[in-house]
Amino acid sequence: MQILPIGSRVKHSTYGDGVVLNFNTTNYRVTFINSGTREIPLDFEFESVNEEDFETDGVSLYDVERSLSRILEKWLGITEKIDLGDKWKNGTMVLQPKDKTLSNKEIPIETFFHKIVMLRDRLRVMEQKVNSSKLSDEEKVDIQQYITRCYGSLTTFNILFKNKEDNFVGEKGDR
Repeated sequence: MQILPIGSRVKHSTYGDGVVLNFNTTNYRVTFINSGTREIPLDFEFESVNEEDFETDGVSLYDVERSLSRILEKWLGITEKIDLGDKWKNGTMVLQPKDKTLSNKEIPIETFFHKIVMLRDRLRVMEQKVNSSKLSDEEKVDIQQYITRCYGSLTTFNILFKNKEDNFVGEKGDR
């Protein structure tokens, strides 16, 4: 019995077309297009398997997990981990009103930073939704220009980011 590698495309007589996600000593874990993920015995004979693709078409479980993580981040708006610059860690942001009779407002810089990152992530989700919408190309470009300007308005907060690639970029840069 030959073990199908992860990533193999298979056809099951009951569940239809699928892809092998993983396997153990007794079962394959296969995701089927129309029936979700199922455990299938290793000795099951799939209807059609292109065995010549095994050497070049297999992917690792790591690749599958990484791809799935990216898809979930993209479509569910899951926030990626962005690092705050070291000099700001455990710091406090203080807002002082001009009127000295009013009290200052202090918040942990991590709380403020988290809100900035969430705003950036929501702008990215908005971009994705605009791009996949049924709007005309002209309407998409118009909305994208507003989103780009929002990124530009947020460049002031780039000093908080540890890594330059996490920075906001407006109209003058490439995102």
